[in-house]
Amino acid sequence: MGWPQAVVFDLDGTLIDSNPDLARLLNKVLTEHGRSTVDEARVRDFVGDGVAKLVERGFATTGDASPELCRAATRRFLDCYEAEPAMLTRPYRGVAETLARLKDEGRHLAICTNKADRVTHAVLKALGLDGFFGAVIGGDTLPVKKPDPAPLRAAIERLEVASAEAIMVGDNEHDAAAAAAAGMPCVLVAYGYARAPLASLPSAATIERFEDLVPVLGRLASARS
Repeated sequence: MGWPQAVVFDLDGTLIDSNPDLARLLNKVLTEHGRSTVDEARVRDFVGDGVAKLVERGFATTGDASPELCRAATRRFLDCYEAEPAMLTRPYRGVAETLARLKDEGRHLAICTNKADRVTHAVLKALGLDGFFGAVIGGDTLPVKKPDPAPLRAAIERLEVASAEAIMVGDNEHDAAAAAAAGMPCVLVAYGYARAPLASLPSAATIERFEDLVPVLGRLASARS
């Protein structure tokens, strides 16, 4: 198998395109509160810091965003999301096949996402991706979330792999920062939800397509040896 023994993945914008569902559900909650809806492209800019922040940004864009209101709206959003986890969400091309190949090579796989834990499991199950991962760390699994490195460290600890034998695959500044702080290389995908130019982020490589991951891991492994 060789290096890396473990690959830890972000979820939204890396393995799955969830923005259509996030926009649908945010607008559902906004409409229930008499608010105007938010364009799907704008919702994309809200993604990456967990559901609470997404809801807060949606309400701030359309009017009052008091903490009490946002807490209630977040609970409603999560209830709706868990009930309908993947109406419009789809894995990116090549995801299932590439994950299967990595598993066949004997690599340990994990998820480290800022999405709420219960919704993460619901989405993975709905898309048939839940069987690939030996560990799933959600945004509320620990008291902190990415860019703090603790969730990433927790993921590889659950896999029982050292950080030197692991790599992170993500799409945005939080993934790059968490990996750097955890002492792990990071591969970034060019098609995700980054809010900063990828060239400005610390990474070992950037891939245009998910299926490019396997050859890139091979090149990185050769460079280490």
